[in-house]
Amino acid sequence: MTIRGRLARKTAIVTGASRGIGRSIALRLASEGANVAICARDRDALLEAAREIEAQGVRVAAIPLDLRLAESADRLVRETYEAFEKIDILVNNAGATKRGEFLELTEEDWTDGFALKFFGAVRVTRCAWPHIREQSGSVLNIVGVGGRTPGAQFAIGGSVNAALLSFTKAMADVGIRDGVQVNAINPGSVRTSRFARMVQQLAEKENIDAREAEAEIVRRAKTTRIGDPADIANLALFILSPEGRFLQGALIDMDGGQTKTI
Repeated sequence: MTIRGRLARKTAIVTGASRGIGRSIALRLASEGANVAICARDRDALLEAAREIEAQGVRVAAIPLDLRLAESADRLVRETYEAFEKIDILVNNAGATKRGEFLELTEEDWTDGFALKFFGAVRVTRCAWPHIREQSGSVLNIVGVGGRTPGAQFAIGGSVNAALLSFTKAMADVGIRDGVQVNAINPGSVRTSRFARMVQQLAEKENIDAREAEAEIVRRAKTTRIGDPADIANLALFILSPEGRFLQGALIDMDGGQTKTI
């Protein structure tokens, strides 16, 4: 079977790919011919995602691991290279942080927030960089608008995201020297399992149904709508395709207008 598409014969790593945005990105890259290595902590969900990706006619390596552990990055990159003999693309998507009042957030909450999303991305990038440099490939960080517009309930997430945006800019400069494309996408509110929990909490608090709660979130944020994982995946595909190659060090807000600052 001949694989065709804008990413045919490319190999991509997508972290946090068992569900939500990561899964959607992995599927979209596969639809354009990329072989994909996916990782996440939930083995069953990861294998389910792998079966869906394989249906695109590409090869998949499902690697269950916890990127909070320092040794996991090396294992992910090593097993990807053993499976596909090259790495062209890295999408750092793994990581979620705890919301809450600052004085109620524990030392462990802060440590855990940085361990997966920030240090996980740093470690995987460091391990994969020599392979990506050899292919003149790309690194794409999925970050979040909280890194530019933090809030009282998002002290950890805003701090982690801001650090990852700074890391993106720094590595983009390294990438100019090494021939590696580095960019970031900042999603706003997107329909994921985490967002569904936020909707449910608001619905219970305000005694309204889920549809009304979602509309209220849109109204309060003054945005056009809630995003879908496919929205982020389509932008990721453009950035990682030949058409998006001129992008370097870009921090792109895809949030329906949630970010109001310049």
